[in-house]
Amino acid sequence: MELNGWQHPFPVMMNLARRRCLIVGGGPIAERKLRSLLAAEAEVTIVSPAFTVGILELGHQPNLIVKRQSYDESIWITHGEARFALVIAATNDAQVNRQIAKDANAHDVLVNIVDKPELSSFILPSVVRRGKLVITVSTGGASPSAARKIAKEIDKTYGDEYEIYLEFLSETRLFIQERVKDKKARQGLFKDMLAWDLMPLIREGKFEEWKEKFNLALQGETWMQSQEQEQVESGRPSWSFINEIGQHV
Repeated sequence: MELNGWQHPFPVMMNLARRRCLIVGGGPIAERKLRSLLAAEAEVTIVSPAFTVGILELGHQPNLIVKRQSYDESIWITHGEARFALVIAATNDAQVNRQIAKDANAHDVLVNIVDKPELSSFILPSVVRRGKLVITVSTGGASPSAARKIAKEIDKTYGDEYEIYLEFLSETRLFIQERVKDKKARQGLFKDMLAWDLMPLIREGKFEEWKEKFNLALQGETWMQSQEQEQVESGRPSWSFINEIGQHV
């Protein structure tokens, strides 16, 4: 079954932790897909008559099953039910790939046929990762090479400092969520955080020193001392102490 919905694809991030996934193929492309799924903590079964050295070296992982055999529909059926959340076909046999697409659609399972978006119900974008920051680029299957080129350009723009920056924002956000009960007050604090110019501190290697001062000052703020009192008693909490501990913010 060929699908024609790639003019308006629906972008989504999936939680595949402990979800079963199937890869058919044992070459370099299959290995790349495997490493991505394992990084997402998926439980992966990979099937092929032969495998790259890299795939075999990964075979000891508890969430990976390596089956040295040709594709057969019974591989992903157990007790009459589809076993897998999604399937990726990365073989060099067009007929086998088409059969995988047919079987996946018959069992209502998401399927990606590498380099064949017309046979796929989902496609895999090029990805730039910086810790919690994930930027994806897709051309809807029109040109994977163009997507990779654009992703490389983005990769040069967003350096490793963004991983440090977002980790700090995440930690501070969780801290505020635990300590500030008023929803509007929290939202105001979160919005103000985005205006802080922390990148120069991170790039200059001064961020850890600043962060230590920040945490000490934050703990000492009066609006942090008692969450039994209503926030309106002292007005909206503010980051007024920020200007006293760093020139960049």
